[in-house]
Amino acid sequence: MVGGGGAVAHEAYLGRSETRQDTVWPTLAAALAATLDLPDPGEVLPPLWHWMLFQDWAPAHGLGPDGHPRRGGFMPPLHELPRRMWAGGRVSFPGTLRIGEPVSRTRTITAISDKTGASGRLVFVSLRHELANAAGVAIVEEQDIVYRGLEGAAVRPAQAAPDAAGALVRSLRPDAVLLFRYSALTGNAHRIHYDLDYATQAEGYPGLVVHGPLQATLLALHAQAAAPGARLATIRYRGRRPAFHDRDLSLLAWRDGATVRLETRDDTGAVCMDAEALLA
Repeated sequence: MVGGGGAVAHEAYLGRSETRQDTVWPTLAAALAATLDLPDPGEVLPPLWHWMLFQDWAPAHGLGPDGHPRRGGFMPPLHELPRRMWAGGRVSFPGTLRIGEPVSRTRTITAISDKTGASGRLVFVSLRHELANAAGVAIVEEQDIVYRGLEGAAVRPAQAAPDAAGALVRSLRPDAVLLFRYSALTGNAHRIHYDLDYATQAEGYPGLVVHGPLQATLLALHAQAAAPGARLATIRYRGRRPAFHDRDLSLLAWRDGATVRLETRDDTGAVCMDAEALLA
């Protein structure tokens, strides 16, 4: 049953690995700083900005209807599960990436698992990335990608989280321009982030979807705001529910010693992403 998501198909992809080369381009770093309305980051690439690197630009004829490269290639195809999202991940920073330097990335498929949820079949694919420069490994990352079908509601109601007593709170309203610019900077052509008709009519969302990586990047910055002068040693994040454009999004941080607990919450008070950062 190759391509159908069964055990035979999984075995063909499990353990697959590849290594690529790139450069921490100054123009990308400056553009992301401008997109996030931040000053120039200087010499060191801020946490999670490495998601701009190693972009996969397929030719136009090689794109699927969702804007992603057509299924197949390095990742398992899973054609029967058209929705594809980042479920979460864990990132550690044993070193530092500097703007302008060459960098390599080795990625490996470490796990593929089938699960059944309220909306039907789910397949989780886990990846391990190691990014290295001349000094050695600078970033170790584990990503969890989830594939699901179109059955069921794209978004389910959720209760508001408890009052955020003691949290450092920042509010913003992600608009279509922010989502478009972040998509461009990360080479992400997934139409749910910039094509409103596709997002609402084809995938059933109430608006453009705020990227999970963008939320995680904002939370990493917020963790540093909660601990001025500290360096992030690790951050783990988990997507709980989608967030949408032109709606208030709150960033929350609670510091407990060397740990910062983090959340994004939508305009209903529901948690969209939770995270935890460990400070060095």
